Formats: sequence, C-alpha cells, structure tokens
Amino acid sequence: MIISKEEQINLLIKNALEEDIQDGDHSTLSTIDANAKGKAILKIKQDGILAGMEVAEKIFRFMQPDVDFIALKMDGDYMTYGEIAFEVKANVHTILQCERLVLNCMQRMSGIATLTHSYVEKLKGFHTRLLDTRKTTPNFRVLEKEAVRIGGAVNHRFGLYDMIMLKDNHIDYAGGIKKAIELAYEYVHTKKPGLKIEVETRTIEDVKIVMETGKVDRIMLDNFSPGEISEALKIINHQYETEASGGIHFDNLEQYAATGVDFISSGAIIHQAKSLDLSLKAAPL
Repeated sequence: MIISKEEQINLLIKNALEEDIQDGDHSTLSTIDANAKGKAILKIKQDGILAGMEVAEKIFRFMQPDVDFIALKMDGDYMTYGEIAFEVKANVHTILQCERLVLNCMQRMSGIATLTHSYVEKLKGFHTRLLDTRKTTPNFRVLEKEAVRIGGAVNHRFGLYDMIMLKDNHIDYAGGIKKAIELAYEYVHTKKPGLKIEVETRTIEDVKIVMETGKVDRIMLDNFSPGEISEALKIINHQYETEASGGIHFDNLEQYAATGVDFISSGAIIHQAKSLDLSLKAAPL
C-alpha cells in the first residue's frame, strides 16, 4: 500500500514529536501552568527562499487543533532579515513543545529551497528542467522534496515504488542493458501497468543499444560530458525523454543545459544545502 504525501507528513510529525517529548517536556511542565496561553512569532534572520510554512501550521495543529496560526508570508516567498513569517497563538505548552520541530523543518527546508532556486535561476532561458534525486535524509524525504518543489525544481521519483530506474547495478546483475530493459518491460505490462521505465546509459554504445531495444520512457546519460550528451541527443532524436546526471554542479550547469537535454538531476540541491537561520520568539498577547 502506498501512503499519500499527507499521511507521510503526519507520520513524520508524530514520530518527531514522540522522539523529542517521550515521557514529558519536563522543562515546560515544571515551570508553566498547563492552562497558560501565549503567542510566538517566527523571526527571519537570514535572506533566502522561505519554505515550511504549511508544515509549521500542521505541526502546531497536530498538537493543538484549535491554534490561531496567522501566516504573514507564504512558501516560496523571498524572505529578508528582520521580517516575521508567522504568528501563532496557542497554549504555551504547545508552542514550547513544537518550537524545535518547527524550526528544524523550516530551517532545513528553506536552505534547500534557496539552493534549488539558485540552480533554477541559472536554467532560465533553457529548455532543461532541474530534478532532485533520492539522495535524501531517511524519514525526511517528503519535506526535502517539498522544499525542492517550493524552490522551483521538479520532483523525480519519490522512492523505489513509483518508477522503474534501471541503474548500473541493475543492468550488471540482470546480464546487460538489453536484458534488463526486456525484463522490466515485461514486469510493467504484467504486474504494474503504467509504471514508467528509465534506463541509465554509461556510453554512447549503451545509448545505441537502448535505441535498438526501445520499451523505455526516459534515457539517463550518466557522467557524459556536454559534448557526449550532444552526440547522444542526436541519436535519440527526441524519441525519448533525456536526463543528464553525474558531474554536474552549479558552475557547469549552463554548459549542460545548452545541449538541450530535457532534465538535469542533482543530488546537491538537497545534500549540499545549508539550513537558514530562523527563530521562534515569545511575543505579548
């Protein structure tokens, strides 16, 4: 059974709060009356692209459904130092118990969205679109990929379940690229109709074999130089979607996009992103 994105986020929130609170937030329990009401504001302390607003509201409402959450900015907005992203009015216990989870999610997501946005800006004017990868933090993928989307890029497959991607190890274990494609094609048509098939190629010769075999939806050109990608694209001739991957970074992004490849995938937009500085501060009611 495939669980929805909403269910994944709720499960993440539930598990994260349980991890943090366990048998009680004793700092709060020992000093704050259980019925005390309070207000807090999210202060922006670093410029960038804001991400995680919707998640923050979900976290507070998971703990206390009737919180008063006032969004002053939206996911995807450009944020600058000194601005306030939201106000929340709730039980003080709720605010204090949710504070760190809200900040951890929003700081990480904003860092990813900001780095992603910088890559997307470099691709303006090109046909090529930016994809993320599965190089994500375990149990946090749903929010990291949401941050990529907020930053303006396109989500690749979410996991092993929603697309067939025949990478080098699949091909080698299966006995070759042609055999791997044939087996995957048969599997899709007998067990998972509609599932897309992508195949990784490592050489121009691999590309030629894929073109002779057919039966795929996208061809990945892995660790190809821009010149090799241009050569491969002539062979593919728009018959299949194309994706460039490996050895691509911010400084050479435009060289690869100039080839006309459909997609460039980058793990760096997630695993190289730095969290941005935000803080949740008590405010007078």
